[in-house]
Amino acid sequence: MPMLKSIGAAIVAMTLLSTATVVRAADFQPALIFDMGGKFDASFNEAAYHGAEKFKQDTGISYLEFEITNESQREQALSRMARRGANIVVMAGFSFATPLETLADQYPDTKFVIIDAVVDKPNVESIVFKEQEGSFLVGMAAALASKTGTTGFVGGMDIPLIRNFQVGYEEGVHYVKPDDKVLVNYAGDTAAAWSDPAKGNELAISQFDRGADVVYHAAGATGRGVLQAAADRGKLGIGVDSNQNGLYPGHVLTSMVKRVDVAVYEAFKEAQGDGWKPGTRVLGLREDGVGYAVDDHNASILTTDMRQKLEAAKAEIIAGKIVVKGYQPN
Repeated sequence: MPMLKSIGAAIVAMTLLSTATVVRAADFQPALIFDMGGKFDASFNEAAYHGAEKFKQDTGISYLEFEITNESQREQALSRMARRGANIVVMAGFSFATPLETLADQYPDTKFVIIDAVVDKPNVESIVFKEQEGSFLVGMAAALASKTGTTGFVGGMDIPLIRNFQVGYEEGVHYVKPDDKVLVNYAGDTAAAWSDPAKGNELAISQFDRGADVVYHAAGATGRGVLQAAADRGKLGIGVDSNQNGLYPGHVLTSMVKRVDVAVYEAFKEAQGDGWKPGTRVLGLREDGVGYAVDDHNASILTTDMRQKLEAAKAEIIAGKIVVKGYQPN
């Protein structure tokens, strides 16, 4: 009888624990809003998606989601998520900054996280990256791989954020080969520049025709056209944000990874566990927020010698011996 009572007590305790877990899960509702280009852009948005999916797999808690298809939807999406009871709303993209400035005050009990912009509100966490540091390393890789002395950069929307990718890349190229030429083009000056692979393809072909043999893109879904052009022309492309090495194996030298996935995952986890704090978080090489990708798809073209040079420069950047300035607006 004592043994039966012990077993019964254990079952009751396990049932109560299980019930408490369900209640806690039901009380927590995260949300994620994707930017233009869609969650399967193989780049910035998709990195955010993978972070949210990992949280869902680890916790069993589903998240609300919405994909922006036009600029007018930003404010609507933010307010809708707050009204639906989301405890934390993560938005992937700097363009949410303006609507968030107003809506954060209207929903003071909702936690907001914006990636790639800074909004100073008591219920907002801003996560920004040192894109220039990761871009410096892939710029070095481009210079080391180039046989023509000319490489290229294709940006999406022409804004200071993407200029930071460009300038960091140029600094990396010229760190290795000061006299190398870097061709630069942008897909446009509106949000449509993030979702036009045909334009990316056209710009990359133009750069290959002018002598480039390696082209780096920071253009969201538009960049798929850049990588396709590299594969079609037998040249090399460099991916961005997510690991894009596998899109065109053997023609993607590397990818400048920006750990948006980790930022989303950690934001959800911290909010769930009461560890979330407002303020600004800056992620660079030191914090493993940016880097470059090596896998089976590019190990043969990003050689051991190249990787050793990149790792040496990475260590010097972290130590402060190399300072990557990035874009300096006037």
